[in-house]
Amino acid sequence: MIVVSSCLAGLKVRYNATDSLDTNIQQLVEAKKAVAVCPELLGGFSTPREPAEIVGGNGDDVLAGHARVVELSGKDVTEMYIKGAYQALRMAQELGALLIVLKESSPSCGSAMIYNGEFANEKTAGYGVTTALLRKEGYTVISEHELNAYAAQPEYATLFTAR
Repeated sequence: MIVVSSCLAGLKVRYNATDSLDTNIQQLVEAKKAVAVCPELLGGFSTPREPAEIVGGNGDDVLAGHARVVELSGKDVTEMYIKGAYQALRMAQELGALLIVLKESSPSCGSAMIYNGEFANEKTAGYGVTTALLRKEGYTVISEHELNAYAAQPEYATLFTAR
């Protein structure tokens, strides 16, 4: 089973009530090869919501208590991001996830890039809170940009083919 970010499956759950539809991911969900998950909603957020960024590090730093997730207004929402990460982990465990595809750049889901914490629309190398927790627990977490490359790898190919 593949776990994917809900916004990539076409659900309008992003902070600004939009999606980031990836038709390949949508097809995986429709074929019941993937399950959509939104860590932010699992953490208690609603849609729409204020944009948030990690300030002072990356997802590992947040989990260790050395960085925070803060909304544009300055409100600290770290605990909600951590709660959502643990809920997403629980779902991955229950589903027996073999691959997780999360939305790049998100403070929760980013796997290679996140916004730099200054709300200046600038990205930096790093990863979000949910990605950090899932990787710590041994899961392979990739972005939507890496999906095709993983689908071509023999160890993941069966996840993408008819059963």
